[in-house]
Amino acid sequence: MTVAEDVARIASAAAAFAEPAEEVAGVLVAETLGRRVYLCAFESARGHAWLAFGEDAEPLTERRLVMEAVSLAALCEVAEESAGGGNLPELQARLAELRETDNPEGIEEAVTAAAALAETLQPEPRVASGAYLDAIGSASRRLEQALGETDVSPFAATMQAALGPVEELSNDVDRNYKLPFV
Repeated sequence: MTVAEDVARIASAAAAFAEPAEEVAGVLVAETLGRRVYLCAFESARGHAWLAFGEDAEPLTERRLVMEAVSLAALCEVAEESAGGGNLPELQARLAELRETDNPEGIEEAVTAAAALAETLQPEPRVASGAYLDAIGSASRRLEQALGETDVSPFAATMQAALGPVEELSNDVDRNYKLPFV
């Protein structure tokens, strides 16, 4: 079964937990603590709520597992959005243009690193995991180094800055979880 098929299956199961006038707004997938977790967002005029499911399409009530999945999914989203300076296709186009017009020293390494980063990024829906986050980080760092960033990593700085918002999201999930945690 593909990730997209799994997401559709879990969204269908989650719909049974929707309150009147509430709908499943999205499903994020993460693998953490040796398990696959599907985090479902619910929206209504009154606000939003959350509920996570396991692979068996049953709700999860283990706080640690759910919070780990939330953090990992959020960090992967930030990593994807900030990879290559936030607009990787535009960066790749600019690098190709520079190669054609000026052909500066190191351009091939930068073009290759940008292509490797683009290949690392997975299309939605995808599974957030520690390995995926590490792969994005490594590919981003190689690109930064190819572009001359040797001291401070802009990608790492962005990830560090995201820790506060990731914590806020975790707190929101904790406050607005549809079932009590154990």
